[in-house]
Formats: sequence, structure tokens, C-alpha cells
Amino acid sequence: MIGERDTDMKNTYDLIIVGGGPAGLAAGIQAKKAGVEDLLILERDHELGGILNQCIHNGFGLHTFKEELTGPEYAQRYIDQAMELSIPYKLNTMVLDIARDGKEKVVTIMNREEGLVFLRTKAVILAMGCRERPRGALNIPGYRPAGIYTAGTAQRLVNMEGYMPGREVVILGSGDIGLIMARRMTLEGAKVKVVAELMPYSGGLQRNIVQCLEDFNIPLKLSHTVIDIQGKERVTGITIAQVDENRKPIPGTEEFYSCDTLLLSCGLIPENELSSKLGARLSPVTSGPVVNESLETSVEGVFACGNVLHVHDLVDYVSEEAGRAGIHAAEYIRDWDQEQEKKENVIRIQTEGGIRYSVPQIIRPDHMEDTVTLRFRVGRVFKDVYVSVYRGGERIVHKKRKKMAPGEMEQLVLKKSDLTAAEGLDKIVMKVEEA
Repeated sequence: MIGERDTDMKNTYDLIIVGGGPAGLAAGIQAKKAGVEDLLILERDHELGGILNQCIHNGFGLHTFKEELTGPEYAQRYIDQAMELSIPYKLNTMVLDIARDGKEKVVTIMNREEGLVFLRTKAVILAMGCRERPRGALNIPGYRPAGIYTAGTAQRLVNMEGYMPGREVVILGSGDIGLIMARRMTLEGAKVKVVAELMPYSGGLQRNIVQCLEDFNIPLKLSHTVIDIQGKERVTGITIAQVDENRKPIPGTEEFYSCDTLLLSCGLIPENELSSKLGARLSPVTSGPVVNESLETSVEGVFACGNVLHVHDLVDYVSEEAGRAGIHAAEYIRDWDQEQEKKENVIRIQTEGGIRYSVPQIIRPDHMEDTVTLRFRVGRVFKDVYVSVYRGGERIVHKKRKKMAPGEMEQLVLKKSDLTAAEGLDKIVMKVEEA
């Protein structure tokens, strides 16, 4: 890939973006278009594109490019744009630390060519993506035999390395990667016996349940979990059981499946070790930073976007959100020399009544554009309900939704005029109401 590979030993930048996946690329492109000339993308892998490189299935780009692309094709569109704009980047580079030095940030990086390097910058965009929840976090009894993989690891093995993890497969969890791997393993000739999901609803998109399970006659068992793994050297079989409302296995509902592979698709966790070391406030619900309408974290000049902020279901929304982070970072750099107003009106968004969280969590009306998009997820399946927003006792938004599920991210647009109309407003409440 020919581009502006950053080879000079320059140590100061206006903007550093951590992560060269879909979020980092979109943020870099929009920041450059918004006038930031001196920027750098840091990526730990040996190529740009992030996780999309192993997502060879289609379904990407419907919102952004109005056509259906595979993951690598979608990533390539953004890589091409970054190359056209001559955005410098460093590959095979680990970011070890981000620290504050007065108003500036010091980013500690390491790679083979340069060794340990300290870079200074005015602003940072965090775009590190997320990681899979490992088995250790799940506490499944049994030995630790070979043949247990996270769904993402299996995806990389099959799609990029050309290895087949196994022939008889059971999948625990119904996240999107698990559903997509059920289809992928079937297409490669494996037999996927069952997909077991602990919750009474699926964790993935409805379209993936239809296209990956129903089309291939793979059973999905809701309110089921793995209670035992057989095999010492290699998995030989697993036992699943139904669970009650407290997620405890129900005796007498056990089912045994012989298999040589167990794939875990049990959720994604935003990759925020750097963010927490820096001192950014993290949300206990999303595990990502708490941000305002500009996607700025609690640390001035540090922005977050994509799956490091909260786990998205569509990459198109990642790119859109990251583009906004790039534009806001450019504004911050432009106003670098101006003293920040200390006293600002800050409105907190409180979520209740079935809504688990919203991003952003904070809005500063003085800084917002005419509208702000709130992205949120619900805690259970809702049908024929309203999503309402209250300003004090007054309802300012009341939108009908036919169906909402935890596996699908929702959006709501707030108008600036609704927030500036009331004096002394410090919070708005967002909830689900029955029709």
C-alpha cells in the first residue's frame, strides 16, 4: 500500500489518532478536510483497516455508500481517501501511554524502527475499537481443553490465516460475530449443532438471525447456557441447559452435543486501558468514556469515537460518529490559543425506563450544532412503544417505535432550541413509555 507512511522522526503534532480501523480513518479524513494539516494515525497491526479486514461477509456500507460491500472493501474506500489526502500513519506501532503535560498530551509509542518515542500533540482521538469477552469472564466448569475459541479468533483463522478451527461446532452467545461465524463455518463444511444464548433475546441483528441461522436451519436456543465442557486434550462435547429468570440452570433440561469446537460470542468490551490511565471518566454501562456533544471525554482535548466509546452494530454509524469527532477535534485545535470559558451550562442526559445508556451523556447547548444525535440501547425487547425525552415536567420528544431490541442500536435527534428554551436546565430524562 503506497501512501504517506510516516517515516520522519518528527515529534510534535496537532492531532494524533490512536487506531487505524474504520473509526480512526474516518476521524483522520474529516479532521484533515476540516483544516488539520499536522496529524498522525497510529496503528498496532501491520495494515490499516482494523477488524474489517477479517469481516469478509457483505452488509457494510448501505448507509454510507448506498451499496453493499464486504468489510475489506468498506475499509479500502476509507484507506483510499486517507491516501488521497496524504494522511501520515505509522503501522506496527503500539501506543503504551497517553499523559497530560499542561494543555498538551504526550503519547508514548513503540515500534521496531524507532524504539521508544514520545510524541507531543494538542489533541488526541481515541479509536482503539473493542475486544471480545474471554471465557475466563464466563466461569464455565470443566477442563481447559483445545478447541475453545472466541468467535473473532475463529473468524480470523478461517478468513485470513486459512485454518479451520474444527468440524463439529457449538456456539455460545448470539452476538453478531457468533451468528456470522455459524454461517461461515457451515459454508466451509463444518456442522454447527446449536447456538445457545443465555438471555431470552438474541444479542445480534435481526437480519443476521435470518440470514445466518434460519437460512441454514441452525437452531437458536434462547435462555440456554453451557454448563459443562467434556474432553481433556480436545473438546469432545458440551452440555447445555435451560436457565430460569435468575439465569440459573434448570435441573432436568440438560442436553448433550458432541463437538470438537466451542465458539464464544459473549459480548464485546471497549478497549479503554489507555483512556482510564489518562484519567478519562468511564461509563459503568458502556465501559467507554463519558463524552459531551463534541465526543470530547472528561479530559480536555481528548475525543473518543467508534467501538472504544460504545459497541456499535453497524460500521456505517462508526464512520459517521468518528467523522464528527474529527471535525470537533479540528475546532478544538483551531481555538487552541483561546482561553476556555470555565463556567458553562452542562445538561446531563439521564436514562431510565428500559433505556440502558445514551451517547453522548452530556450536552453543552452553547457548543452544540442545531441538532445532536443521541445513540442508545435498550435493556430488553420492546414492541409498539414510545421513546420520550422530558425537560423537567415537559415532554419535548415523543417518538413511536415498532420494535426495539438490545442487539440493535437506536438513534434519536434532539434540537438545540428544545434545550436552550429553559433556563437553569441541568438534566433531561430519556425513557421508554408504553403506547
